[in-house]
Amino acid sequence: MALKPTIYKFRIALSDLDRNYYDQLDLTVAMHPSETTERMITRVLAFCLNAQERLTFSTGLSNPELPDIFVKSRDDQPELWIDVGEPAADRVRKATHSSPYVKIYCFNSKSDVWWSKERKKLAKLNIEVIQFDWLEIRALSENIQRTMDFSVSISDARAFISMENNQLDIGWLVLQESN
Repeated sequence: MALKPTIYKFRIALSDLDRNYYDQLDLTVAMHPSETTERMITRVLAFCLNAQERLTFSTGLSNPELPDIFVKSRDDQPELWIDVGEPAADRVRKATHSSPYVKIYCFNSKSDVWWSKERKKLAKLNIEVIQFDWLEIRALSENIQRTMDFSVSISDARAFISMENNQLDIGWLVLQESN
């Protein structure tokens, strides 16, 4: 019998001061049985950083042909492709053929090793690569509950997250900017 995903529900008051974007997000997130809480919450943060009309989670790990998060145009063409983790350069290259905008959000303790290995291959591609601080992502994942209300304020490459029982500050580095 196959394991089923764990469902999380987040109600997020989003204030992105960098983009002058404000929204109330009601997200239902399915965490794949093989996915860690850290990866799942990184997907939520990537969603917040790119929030816009038609942004949606895909079936992700259940379908390796799809990105984790994407925007499709009204005629069903991919406009934005977002992967979370440390994808192989071949996967990223393929994504650039499918979508004009590709973003990678890496987050774990092995991200530096992945980046040093893939950097030269990815430098030739028109993509954006963002690295979250692993210890901060881990601290955030330890505070996650199945149903949550929280606020996210984004400013100057930082996300200030206020929850019922805690406040956290998550930072990131842009390792590669798109052209």
